[in-house]
Amino acid sequence: MSETIRTLIALDADADRDVVQSALPSEADIQIVGFVEGFEESWNALQATSTDLLVVACPGYSDRALFFIEGAVKQHPERPIVVICESSPNGFVRRVFEAGADDIVTLPESPERVLFALQKAVARKQGSAVATGLALSPMICVLGPKGGTGKTLTSCNLSVSLAKRGQKVALVDLDLQFGDVALALGLKPERTIYDLAKSAGSLDADKVDDYLIEHPSGLRVLMGPTRPDQAAAISVEFLREVYANLRSTHDFVVVDTAPGFTPEVIASVDSSSHICMVGMLDSLSLKNMKLGLETLELMGYDPERIRLVLNRADTRVGIARDEVEAIVARVPDIFVPSDRDIPRSFNEGVPVVTSKSKSEAAHAFMELAALYMGPVVSSNGTHRRGLRRKRNG
Repeated sequence: MSETIRTLIALDADADRDVVQSALPSEADIQIVGFVEGFEESWNALQATSTDLLVVACPGYSDRALFFIEGAVKQHPERPIVVICESSPNGFVRRVFEAGADDIVTLPESPERVLFALQKAVARKQGSAVATGLALSPMICVLGPKGGTGKTLTSCNLSVSLAKRGQKVALVDLDLQFGDVALALGLKPERTIYDLAKSAGSLDADKVDDYLIEHPSGLRVLMGPTRPDQAAAISVEFLREVYANLRSTHDFVVVDTAPGFTPEVIASVDSSSHICMVGMLDSLSLKNMKLGLETLELMGYDPERIRLVLNRADTRVGIARDEVEAIVARVPDIFVPSDRDIPRSFNEGVPVVTSKSKSEAAHAFMELAALYMGPVVSSNGTHRRGLRRKRNG
């Protein structure tokens, strides 16, 4: 990002100014227009100072910080907000996003990583895909608030469909305790995200590349841990760094998440450029899909960047397709029909877009891939080229 970011730092009364200041990048990268202690004084400074970014610093869970963030969002919704926290107790991360913040950084953290978070928050508000000096490719976060909706099925078939179209695709299994991507693709988890997290040294694109396993389609996969207890080794900060490296070297990154909005899933949503929400044609799944969309709205996610996939869309359960819109307040983009070849292909470790490429189910997933590659409408309403990024070299 070439332009200097005019930044106001608002400190909670109990925040350690020296700790916060040591984590900030140099003023060559951001221009600090105010370093204000106390939210009342900070509010007055917001009224009097032109800022591109608001940084809210607090020692831990703070109702004062949440109230201040909510007020700042109402006053200036286009201005991004990043929270710097000396600790992040259970529940605080979600409350921060519900209040309207764009990102949260937990200390200790390097100034370089803090700078990345600040630039990404500004870029996201501007509708840009540039969060650093690199042009980042699309990252599709596949969500299924309720388990068993076909989230992994969708992630794998979407990824393989994109790879079959000549794209360089990375798939991340973020179901850190019970991931099934290896089973669905017929791959052995010889190297996993846990191994990457435990490896010595700093992360870079070449190092991340060494831990990817290649599928016959050309898709490259970062496998989930092989044991549930290994999930604790995967931090939010680590994930953000992995995503940045993958997006700089691939045409598409697809993330298969765990059910629910865990801190890891929230961080993945925040790092993504697009969401694919997956549900099924039953009342419980549709209810959770609606709750998922409402949660994304609370997080400030652009609804134009969300696609809805309805699996088992022709199941006779007393809910017609045209009733789905009334339940979730939106028409699904893709309807995947019931097909006995789907569970069979999953069990055999061969995606249905490969094993039964002419089936209706395969066509639905290929249509989903086409949506991500085809022309889209930008946030200002003008047409632009598809999500595919032309990469140098």
